[in-house]
Amino acid sequence: MKECIGTTTASVLVNSSFIREFSLKKGLGQCDPLSPFLFLLVVEGLNVMMSVMVENNLFKGHHIDQNEPALISRHEFVDDTLIMGEKS
Repeated sequence: MKECIGTTTASVLVNSSFIREFSLKKGLGQCDPLSPFLFLLVVEGLNVMMSVMVENNLFKGHHIDQNEPALISRHEFVDDTLIMGEKS
């Protein structure tokens, strides 16, 4: 992934001919096709870490309803992550 981000070059077409290539230094932008893939990689790592923390009682999730046993510690939607709970 770092190779894809760090070694990107671009060229501009001027009067039907390309000018010399230049390096892109900013990394991935919001509309970059690799952006969702990078987000999924990072969120998967966060998901594993949060699961381990909940299993080891280092983090306690939030009960939605007192009558329901469901315990939620995180919620992910498109490109947003919400972490709910308290440090145990």
